[in-house]
Amino acid sequence: METIHGTDVSRYTYRVTWSVEDEAFVATCAEFPSLSWLADSQAAALQGLVDLVADTVADLVSQGEDVPEPLSERSYSGKFNLRVGEGLHRRLAIRAAEEHLSLNQYVVQRLSDAS
Repeated sequence: METIHGTDVSRYTYRVTWSVEDEAFVATCAEFPSLSWLADSQAAALQGLVDLVADTVADLVSQGEDVPEPLSERSYSGKFNLRVGEGLHRRLAIRAAEEHLSLNQYVVQRLSDAS
């Protein structure tokens, strides 16, 4: 894969899935949600998108614009705030208590189960 002005485009978050509508594989990149690439094979879809991302990064650099940092290289604190309605908060607190867990432990467990 290619490095453009210090950005290794292979470190971005790529996904290739089958598109029933297009009857082709579609590659997407989380850091560039407006870009995608269709192809007859997974490998071709991925390579097409990687090339497109490399071109896009080169264009951003040449225009003096910010280049998105790969998700894999970002720092995460492990904390985020989540606002839920009063009713949901109550139901979650009750379920956590029923399972003898703190609300935080209960929510982390549920999120882990969902991922």
